[in-house]
Amino acid sequence: MPDQEERICFVIAPIGEEGTEVRRRSDQVLKHIITPAAKECGYKAVRADTISEPGMITSQVIQHLVEDPLVIADLTGRNPNVFYELAVRHAVRKPCVQIIQMGEPIPFDVSQSRTIQVDHHDLDSAARCKEELVRQIHSVEKDPSDIDTPITVAIDLQSLRQSDNPLEKSNAEIISILQDLVQRIDKIPFIYQPIIAHQLLDMIFKNVYTLKSDLEVLIGEIAKGNSIDQDQLNIVINRLNHLELMLDNIAGGLGYSHDTLMEYKEKVTPKVKRKALF
Repeated sequence: MPDQEERICFVIAPIGEEGTEVRRRSDQVLKHIITPAAKECGYKAVRADTISEPGMITSQVIQHLVEDPLVIADLTGRNPNVFYELAVRHAVRKPCVQIIQMGEPIPFDVSQSRTIQVDHHDLDSAARCKEELVRQIHSVEKDPSDIDTPITVAIDLQSLRQSDNPLEKSNAEIISILQDLVQRIDKIPFIYQPIIAHQLLDMIFKNVYTLKSDLEVLIGEIAKGNSIDQDQLNIVINRLNHLELMLDNIAGGLGYSHDTLMEYKEKVTPKVKRKALF
């Protein structure tokens, strides 16, 4: 085992061939952002190409993903190897911090994990990313076992569904409902950005992402078998009602009549029949 001073932070990143823009960006992010952030927290940053050929998944890479105390994953460019390696890390339920190039959409399957955005051409952005990396590393170090990933949540959910305990089965149904809602939030179209006042748009975004965060907390608590109180549920319901009211106001500003809006809501509202939870 390595000494405490030599703990390894394994870096998952799109590497590319020598001389390509992908390689230049990856080298710059590693050298100026990830390595100094990892060093400040007592880790040595190691990228896959130092132990294998670019584009190859080797046993050494898998060993790092399974055993190293920390992984930093750069999701930029939606590289298949990156997501393969990220899935391995998710499966072992160990600390992982995600970053992505600013302006790139975060793939839905990993959007529930907080992801740091960075513009490597902007020195201020690079500095902020380094600072946030340090904060998140310290955060995951507080309880490395308290890790929820899409894979582990799915496993926990399946376990609840197969339980003989009626309460656990009900919890599984509640999680499914909340996950459906999170997916619908991610799919809210933002096509009206150019015609909505920035202040109103900021309010909507804030409510959407706060609501999504609230739902993810509830999902995590239920998946762990913890109880949630009515106040937590009421906060989510009130936020949903507030968001719906703002969207109604936007629709009105775009010229939709009340009747037209009601017809549209009826059309897009999913007709899903769910069994009673209790």
